[in-house]
Amino acid sequence: MTARITIFHNPACGTSRNVLQAIREAGYEPEVVDYLKVGWRRDQLAGLLARMGLRPRDILRVRGTPAETLGLTAPDATDDEILDAMIRHPILVERPMVAGPKGAALCRPAEKVLALL
Repeated sequence: MTARITIFHNPACGTSRNVLQAIREAGYEPEVVDYLKVGWRRDQLAGLLARMGLRPRDILRVRGTPAETLGLTAPDATDDEILDAMIRHPILVERPMVAGPKGAALCRPAEKVLALL
């Protein structure tokens, strides 16, 4: 299929692998971005958040990350502080996120990807 779909993927994550498999089973070959290796650009992540209608705190991964140590779970942590930390520490971004012609979403649970296909 010709629609351009991008998955921001962590190959070590079961949910991320399941979402990638669902995209492929639907007949798409997505652009796979291993964000832990390539990192994030601020404009890229901010644009993705805008498309999803979410704030940085909404995609902040706490488990297995330095989020608490960095003070990002505090109620007074600002969007800019969280976004800056996500640029420095890509592990702080929840996964997988998928973007395509039908929108963008944090695909947790994995079934959320179906609305984008």
